[in-house]
Amino acid sequence: MSNSSFRFKQFTIYHDRCAMKVGTDGVLLGAWASVDHGIHILDVGTGSGLIALMLAQRNMNAEVTAIDIDQNAFLQARDNVNASPYMKRINVINTSFQQFALHPPRLFDLIVSNPPFFSRSLLPPDAGRAHARHSVSLSLDDLLHGADRCLSPEGRLALILPADRLPELLQMSESRSFCLRRLTRVVPAPGKPVRRVLVELSRSEGMLEETQLLIEESRHHYTPEFAALVRDFYLNL
Repeated sequence: MSNSSFRFKQFTIYHDRCAMKVGTDGVLLGAWASVDHGIHILDVGTGSGLIALMLAQRNMNAEVTAIDIDQNAFLQARDNVNASPYMKRINVINTSFQQFALHPPRLFDLIVSNPPFFSRSLLPPDAGRAHARHSVSLSLDDLLHGADRCLSPEGRLALILPADRLPELLQMSESRSFCLRRLTRVVPAPGKPVRRVLVELSRSEGMLEETQLLIEESRHHYTPEFAALVRDFYLNL
């Protein structure tokens, strides 16, 4: 497989026109987010369309709306979706989440986002990567505000973030009456610190499901837990 594409078991992702390439973060969120009761799903900042396609594969009844502010990402995601088995159930739209949330076409059971997260780091010189990697066009507060407008009463918001942004997210969530329902701390390898957190929020309180996920036992040797999570997608598992 060339650097311009990544082949999964049921679809291929081309990412040569996207600022952000296929990576572990997107795969983790697409495999982890709760989809069992999510008939209407919204993917915010879809990029190449990876997460939207993963969710459509995991729930054969789901209808997915995938949005991205960047036109190149929108075109790439649309092409990837149209070449997949799930093209009839995924609608790709070129728009910002702020604009979309003003008049959402429906309320969603699940909103997912692998959001721009390096808000306190230096901006990269490439404008596309700046929008994709930083809180330039979509802050966490924007994301929570839009989710509040677009989620159904029992809907959930699922995110993957750097671990050091969890306190900020929880503080913002509380101010918007979101409750933490699932939390998975992601450790890349033994002896390494937690690098990412997978988070699901909802408006309804309930018991918190809290876990930790170790990705590799050693270099290029995945743990059984990670392999079980992504087995339906990765070719080599």
